[in-house]
Amino acid sequence: MADDAMERESMEFDLVIVGGGPSGLSAAIRFKQLANEAGEDLSVVVLEKGGEIGAHILSGVVMDPVGLDKLLPDWRTRDDRPLKTEVTADKFMFLGPEGVADISWLPMPGFMKNHGNYPGSLANVTRWLGQEAENLGVEVFPGFAASEVVYGEDGRVKGVVSGVMGIAADGSHKGDYQPGMELLGKYVLFAEGARGSLTKELIAKFNLDEGRDPQKFGIGLKELWSVPEEQFREGYVQHTMGWPLDNKTGGGSFLYHFRDNGEPFISVGFVVHLNYANPYISPYQEFQRFKHHPAVLPHLEGGKRVAYGARAITEGGFQSVPKLAFPGGALIGCGAGFVNVPRIKGSHNAILTGMMGAEAAFTAIKDGRQGDTLESYEDAYAQSSVYKELKTVRNVKPLWSKLGTAIGIPMGGIEMWISSLFGGFSFFGTLKHGKSDAKSLQPAKNFKPIDYPKPDGVISFDKLTNVSFTNTFHEEDQPVHLKVADLALQKSSEHDVFDGPSARYCPAGVYEWIEEGGELKFQINSQNCIHCKTCDIKDPNQNINWTVPEGGGGPAYPNM
Repeated sequence: MADDAMERESMEFDLVIVGGGPSGLSAAIRFKQLANEAGEDLSVVVLEKGGEIGAHILSGVVMDPVGLDKLLPDWRTRDDRPLKTEVTADKFMFLGPEGVADISWLPMPGFMKNHGNYPGSLANVTRWLGQEAENLGVEVFPGFAASEVVYGEDGRVKGVVSGVMGIAADGSHKGDYQPGMELLGKYVLFAEGARGSLTKELIAKFNLDEGRDPQKFGIGLKELWSVPEEQFREGYVQHTMGWPLDNKTGGGSFLYHFRDNGEPFISVGFVVHLNYANPYISPYQEFQRFKHHPAVLPHLEGGKRVAYGARAITEGGFQSVPKLAFPGGALIGCGAGFVNVPRIKGSHNAILTGMMGAEAAFTAIKDGRQGDTLESYEDAYAQSSVYKELKTVRNVKPLWSKLGTAIGIPMGGIEMWISSLFGGFSFFGTLKHGKSDAKSLQPAKNFKPIDYPKPDGVISFDKLTNVSFTNTFHEEDQPVHLKVADLALQKSSEHDVFDGPSARYCPAGVYEWIEEGGELKFQINSQNCIHCKTCDIKDPNQNINWTVPEGGGGPAYPNM
């Protein structure tokens, strides 16, 4: 690595942003807006590991427009706006194995209602923001994975290494080898999304999670369906809880009707909280059987699944947000965990925190500073609507986890009402999340394997067939980007104690235990990886470390 560093060229910018999602692009846009208003010629670059902006973006999404309203106040009047469908009907349901209880009539706090929000494609919102950023003079580099943090001699963050390519699977340098380039900034904002590899390193290095609860996660699985006009209900939104998950396993579903370029689509998805205990649970299989429920099936019959994907979601909320700023940089967006779990919404907060980070960096640079800790960003967050929103719902996830769905959800509803009416007050104070999602898994001997129904190939699909609808591609002759620290531990614990849950929690068929030469081997099909990060989160020993592959590798999501 030292030799590589000697060979590397460098480029200097005022602001470097790692991640071309909603938060990173909003930060870039806001930074250039401020610079242009002040007549300052300041440079900003956005690095995106996906082959294009939006390639790795997946969300439900029913977007609260508050972030876009603040960033680009005229967005609703633009002909090219990426969100044109407003919510027209909003249903909440509790599912049993066959029946359904419509609980939409229950009094809920106003922020839980979806009227005024917009279903659509977050990937396309991101592509639109990318064009806006470029129009303002932002340099956007898709296909450039940031693989390493560059630190100064004093320990502060100076930049990142990006664009390392041409390393063979055995570690040798191929003919097209590129050592990458150091992109250096006066400040570096990290917008990697949930469980970013560099974000994880920074949190550990600067003890950013000291005094915070462990971050919690869910896995969100989604399919996009093209449907006939006769069964399309423009703007219809449906959320469910309950079946097929048992009372002890948190999660739920979403189903949104929206148009894209005039064509009717339905986004259908399923979220499983990753603090589940039973190692035989397969979030992917739960999603597939969920689609056959009578409350869901009529929406999909006669339609065609056109895309599939999965992604980890931060769920720790208020208690788990780490310290945001450190010498030379800051965390913005979902990498820091600003998702409102009961609303299943985080994109608006990603945009808002990206703007806050950019404003803090701009002010510091304008004042002649660089490389210090952006405490003004911390202050802005503490005074923001994001902080207030997360504080209001802070006990919903812990109550759900501790009491189960049947009791925890009603208790969480009462808690939200009290907290929203009394400025964040709660009789519970602030409940703790307890252990990490990895530590929540229990030995297989405590459970029975789950007999999931076979897919019918019409409504439900096998895993590898669905992976083909992610458009995932990785250059085959490159090092495996999923690093197992101790293969012996993987066998003695992940397999022998937990019966190989990696084959079930992975939504893309990356992991399997196979017999080879009379011995069991942990097979990693890294070419299937859709960058959801679930393995990095749920492995019971934290023995798997997700790192970036070559830039441009991974899924290429359309309209997701």
